[in-house]
Amino acid sequence: MSVRFVIVGGGPGGNTAATVAARLGAEVTLIERDLVGGAAHLWDCVPSKAMIATGGFLSELERAEVMGLAADGCLDLPALRARIARIEEKLHHSICELLGSQGVRMIQGTGRLKGPNQVIAETADGVEELEADAILLATGSRPRIPDWAEVDGERVLTTRQAYPPPEIPGHLIVIGSGVTGVEFTHMFRSLGSEVTLIVSRQQVLPGKDPEVAAALEAEFLRRGVRLYKGARAAGIDLDGPASGGGGLRVRCDDGRVADGTHAVLAIGSIPNSDGLGIDAAGVVADAGGYIPVNQHLQSNVGHIYVAGDLSGKLPLSSVAAMQGRKIAEHVMGLHTRTHRHLDYEKAASAIFTEPEIADVGVAEAEAFAEGRKLRVTKVPFSANAKALIEGDPRGFVKIVSDPATGVVLGGSVVGRGAAELISVLALAVTCNLKVNDLVDSVLVHPALSESLADAAE
Repeated sequence: MSVRFVIVGGGPGGNTAATVAARLGAEVTLIERDLVGGAAHLWDCVPSKAMIATGGFLSELERAEVMGLAADGCLDLPALRARIARIEEKLHHSICELLGSQGVRMIQGTGRLKGPNQVIAETADGVEELEADAILLATGSRPRIPDWAEVDGERVLTTRQAYPPPEIPGHLIVIGSGVTGVEFTHMFRSLGSEVTLIVSRQQVLPGKDPEVAAALEAEFLRRGVRLYKGARAAGIDLDGPASGGGGLRVRCDDGRVADGTHAVLAIGSIPNSDGLGIDAAGVVADAGGYIPVNQHLQSNVGHIYVAGDLSGKLPLSSVAAMQGRKIAEHVMGLHTRTHRHLDYEKAASAIFTEPEIADVGVAEAEAFAEGRKLRVTKVPFSANAKALIEGDPRGFVKIVSDPATGVVLGGSVVGRGAAELISVLALAVTCNLKVNDLVDSVLVHPALSESLADAAE
């Protein structure tokens, strides 16, 4: 008899688990409330990157003179909105087609646990009860809205309401300077908005390499972005005396104020664990609503797994997809063979700003703070032929390695194509390659990747 595998949530974790498990012979049912492909993925990640790509083209036009060209362009908001919708639909259709080809049963509705082995699917046609041998909860998260902010979807926005907003802001105040906050800052500045960024710490991207954060801050300041460092937003005034009767004003806890036309909240997310019925199945969540898991992504109830944002691990689509794969393999018994556990410290991540930023593995500052001995080498793109040819020599490659063995422990890339270049370092970190393995590789010339070998040498 086939393993009955019921998945609640069709984002990257859920749909990857579904396709892998079905391919391995499971009887898979996938329940999705909003959009197969994932709300956070198709309503957050993909549209934001589409808008960033459009802004990138506008930035390229501003640098046309460097390439010996005279060119300009302007934003067509309806066309941009249609472009985003086409991308979302294409990806949604492709995922549904793949699931269908694998024999996955898809149910449009809301899923919740009735017991350890029972899942209720509430649909437009009624209620269906499903029996399961294994269950995956992958319901994602939603933007966090603080008590002091009243979101209206027009001038005060969550990230999910800004792809794109009803109008491009004249002056956007971005509240939050993590990955999402800096991407929004870059995105709307590229699209023509004035931007003020509220930075609660003393650097953007807290927790990232200070040198990387400094490079991004310098570029923001060059482009006219206002940075309010060490300020925490405490309130938003609409159309009142404080805002001059128009637009809005963001009040900070240190007394500073920022005036603009729109504000976007980029201050984290909340896991979608409420309404899942986890108590009925004996599944335990922590105080923040996340469900703790072990190395196999199992909750405290062994046959109930958790993937994606709900697991409280790295909130990345790539990580959720890999979690889904590992869960499917575990459900189908493949963990009894030689396998590799998912190591979150070796997960590559990227920030789609200008310049682009990506990193993987050991962070230099954190390792030095712990007293670890490291070899850190850095090469600027200003010494790279391809970067000069393309007219954008900003940024650098940094590689962190073990001084005794030469094993690559981590690295950072700041500059054009960083999200692609980091893949080489991610492979090196995952496979314990040495710096000499990079140096001895014959790479293309001219290419940005040559800087990886130069930094390794």
